[in-house]
Amino acid sequence: MTALSVLDLSPIIQGSTASQSLANSLDLARHAERLGYKRYWLAEHHNMPGIASAAASVVIAHVAGGTKTIRVGAGGIMLPNHAPLVIAEQFGTLNALFPGRIDLGLGRAPGTDMMTARALRRNLEASDNFPQDVVELMGYFQPAEEGHRIRAVPGEGQEVPVWILGSSLYGAQLAAMLGLPYAFASHFAPAELDHALEVYRTRFQPSAQLDKPYVMLGLNVFAAPTDAEAKLLFTSLQQAFVNLRSGRPGQLPPPVENYDRDLDPVAKSMLAQALSCAVVGSPETVRQGIDAFVRRTGADELMVTAQMFDHPARVRSFEILSDAHKSISQAA
Repeated sequence: MTALSVLDLSPIIQGSTASQSLANSLDLARHAERLGYKRYWLAEHHNMPGIASAAASVVIAHVAGGTKTIRVGAGGIMLPNHAPLVIAEQFGTLNALFPGRIDLGLGRAPGTDMMTARALRRNLEASDNFPQDVVELMGYFQPAEEGHRIRAVPGEGQEVPVWILGSSLYGAQLAAMLGLPYAFASHFAPAELDHALEVYRTRFQPSAQLDKPYVMLGLNVFAAPTDAEAKLLFTSLQQAFVNLRSGRPGQLPPPVENYDRDLDPVAKSMLAQALSCAVVGSPETVRQGIDAFVRRTGADELMVTAQMFDHPARVRSFEILSDAHKSISQAA
């Protein structure tokens, strides 16, 4: 049966603070652990007023330290922003603190705008070296050998699981070539989903980490007792996307009744495309929606995200999803 996991950007809602968002993330992670979710991933984004997970490795430590069994990781670390050795040391340290519970998802995008990328002291051509950087990073996790002059301590010998993240054929090709699990960002960039899955699965080469293709797909799930309530909660994400794509990123806004009624056609079209991989509704709507998505894609795992204004409603949404998932499993 397809596994369920959580992707969290630690949203900062309007009128709140990063401190509260990070506390909410830990609370949600504890609920996810209790409900049987497999992983809890945080994403690296910069210069985003509505996202508190910029220092992803620090937030991972916060969440892993407050939970006991759930895997915690990055979805992902934007590797061109960092030296591979630094990330190996960070995640080697995390794995030393929380053995066997840490995942490292790697992305090729900067996770920000170009001006902020320069502020990160990033080599703006570093994305061209992404495959070499991934291989270098993985090498630091291998057992130390005589003659190695550069070592990741902690890190060496820990073999932290590495994932490739992507929203295009580039990541699919690299994950297949290296024999790594592949996470596709269908929750906000679904256009190349089907093609990327085909490329990854047909070109996959077994590796020491993985003997056959393994795909995790991003999916927006907004679950509530009724379809109408779920659709209302979903308007926070819709507003955030329109604001971001209009060059006005901000904190996560509260829900708005009939939000899409007065939207211009361009914004409506953008939302229909970017958020097409979304399941929004009552428990039965959610059950049918995730079942159909898994049947269509053959996903091995769903990485579910829900950018909701109201934290209790967000927790409830993941509870409803968990129950829906269990009912599908029992019917299979």
